Amino acid sequence: MKPDSLPESSGPFFSTRAPLPRRAFLKGVGIALSLPFLDSMVPTFARAQPAPTPSGAPGATPRRMLGICNNLGLLPDLFFPTGTGRGYTPSPYLAMLQAHRNDFTVFSGVSHPNVDGGHPADVCFLTAAPHPGSSAFRNTISLDQQIAEQIGIRTRFPSLTLAVNTRSRSLSWTGTGVAIPPEDKASEVFKQLFLQGTPEQVEAQIRKLDTGRSILDTIADQAKDLQRQVGARDRDRLDQYFTSVRELEHRLKTSRGWEKKPKPVIQAPVPVDPTTPAAYMEKVKVMYDLARLAFETDSTRSITLMLEGVSTPVMEIAGTTITDGYHNLSHHGKSESKRSQLKAIDEWHMKLLAGLLTDLKAIREGEDSLLDRTMVLYGSNFGDANTHVTTNMPTLLAGGGFRHGQHLAFDIARNYPLPNLYVSMLQRLGIETGRFASSTGTMRGLEMV
Repeated sequence: MKPDSLPESSGPFFSTRAPLPRRAFLKGVGIALSLPFLDSMVPTFARAQPAPTPSGAPGATPRRMLGICNNLGLLPDLFFPTGTGRGYTPSPYLAMLQAHRNDFTVFSGVSHPNVDGGHPADVCFLTAAPHPGSSAFRNTISLDQQIAEQIGIRTRFPSLTLAVNTRSRSLSWTGTGVAIPPEDKASEVFKQLFLQGTPEQVEAQIRKLDTGRSILDTIADQAKDLQRQVGARDRDRLDQYFTSVRELEHRLKTSRGWEKKPKPVIQAPVPVDPTTPAAYMEKVKVMYDLARLAFETDSTRSITLMLEGVSTPVMEIAGTTITDGYHNLSHHGKSESKRSQLKAIDEWHMKLLAGLLTDLKAIREGEDSLLDRTMVLYGSNFGDANTHVTTNMPTLLAGGGFRHGQHLAFDIARNYPLPNLYVSMLQRLGIETGRFASSTGTMRGLEMV
C-alpha cells in the first residue's frame, strides 16, 4: 500500500503556530520517517478540555492491538498461577512479569471451541475456526483483519503480518479464508516502515545502512529544525524515538539483516552453518522493536506475530546448553533434561515479553503510555504441546485500557470461549460488535478503564 502524500522538506519543516499533523513525516530521498505522537500534535483547546472520541475516528488518540502466538506453547505448570482474582500467586513464569503485574490479566480455562488438530491449530489462534486438521477445513477472518477492515484506513498500513522463522504459518486471514503471508525478515519490515522512493533510491539507502550510516543522517537538518520548534517534553520524546531507530539499525546490521551480497557458486557440499547463540530470540526481540516503532509512529494499529518454533534449530540460551531442536523439546515426555531446556527457552520468551511491556510503558502518548493504548495479546494454540492438547490455552492480555492485575480462572474441564476476549478487544477499539467467531458475548470479569 502506498503511503499518504508527504509534506515537502524544503524550508522550515513545521510551524508551531498550529498543531502538527498527526500523520507527519520527516522526508528525504528514499526515506519517509513517521513522527511519534507529540504534544504539539494536539490543539491547545483539546489539551485543556479533553473530550472522549471513538478510537477509530479521525483525530482520536489511537488504540491498537498486537497479537502474538507462540505456537509451541509454554510449560503449563510453570505458566498458570495459583489462586484467583487480584490476590493470585504468580507462577515462576509470571513472576518474570512481576514489574507489570497491574498491567496484564492472565487467563486459565479458556480455549477456542472445536479447535483441535494439534499443530494446525496455530493458524486458528486469531480466527477460532473449528477443526483445522480436517480435510474440509476452511479458515475464517482473523481478529487483526477484522480490525483492519474497520479502522485500517486510518493508518499507512491497515495491518502488519509478521513471523519468526516462517513464511508459511500465518496468524492473519482474510474474510474469504485466505492466508496473508507473513514477513519474517526484519530488514524488509524496516524498509516498509522507513524507506520510500524509487527502487534505486531505496537501494542507495540500504547501501548507506550497510556502511553504518543511519537514515537519520539524511534528515538531520529537518530533525534539528523540528526539535527547535517544539516544547521540552516533545524534544525528549523525539530524542527517545530517534535513539530507538538508531539502536534498531545497529541490531539489524549486526545480525546481517541488510546484507545484499550475491552468494558465490562453489563446487562443494553445503556446510552446516554454526549456530549463533540465541539467534531465534534475537529475531523475536527485533520483531518486538519493529512492532513498537510501527505503533509509536501510528503506521498501523493492527499487528500479528507468529513465533514459529517447529523449525527452530538447536540454540544456546542464557547459559543453558540446548541439545535438541525446539520442537523435539516441546515433546519432552516428562524428561527432566528436556523440560529444563524447554524451561530456559520459555523463560527467555518471558524476559522478552517483559522487555516489550517495559518499552511500551516508557513511551508517552499524550497523557497515557503507549502500553495504555496498546492491547498486547500473548498466548498459544497449545495448552500443552507435549500432548498436542488445544484446551486451557496459556493466555494473557496486557495494556490497552482494561482493569488488569488479576487472574481470571475458568473451568479447566469445560473451558470458557476465548473468542469472548476478542469481542472485548474489538469493542475497546471502538468497533461496535457483539460477536466474533464462536463467542457468546464479551469476556466475563474483564472491565474497561
